[in-house]
Amino acid sequence: MIIERLAIPEVMLLKPKKFGDSRGFFSETWNKELLAKEGIDLDFVQDNHSLSVETGVLRGLHFQSPPHAQDKLVRCTRGRILDVAVDIRTGSPTYGQYVKAEISAENWTQILVPKGFAHAFLTLEPNTEVQYKVTDYYSPECDGSILWNDPAIGIDWGVDTSGVTLSEKDKNAPLLKDAIHGF
Repeated sequence: MIIERLAIPEVMLLKPKKFGDSRGFFSETWNKELLAKEGIDLDFVQDNHSLSVETGVLRGLHFQSPPHAQDKLVRCTRGRILDVAVDIRTGSPTYGQYVKAEISAENWTQILVPKGFAHAFLTLEPNTEVQYKVTDYYSPECDGSILWNDPAIGIDWGVDTSGVTLSEKDKNAPLLKDAIHGF
């Protein structure tokens, strides 16, 4: 597995090997022992799977606050997304900054989003499926969000976002400066 650190080095791209033949392919997408040797030692407790039927579905910016903060390992198994992680760790030199990567079924790349980051993705193709592992269970009392287009963060989504599809929660999320997150 190839590991690439992004501009905010705590956020990483993991590129599993993919072995194909006439039957299809095989890929080991997570190996706890191997990745622990690389300093990535996480215990995942829950897997999540989403389908976005339309292009332009934006989910996020989401996070879970302590004591139920979550690391996430995100992959796209059908379609293509622009994945974004925003540093919300108070006192961090990269607080309020973001990194992004295109994740797709074709490039077979995963993104590791650690605790202390808000996470979002925008679908770039119809019928996009995203699967992700998390290190803590969903906790409604710790669930939080930040407005996806907060001008203080200034995310460049790379496409026209005037017609994005959002949940009510995401439409009404607070700005980063008003979000209570505990990091």
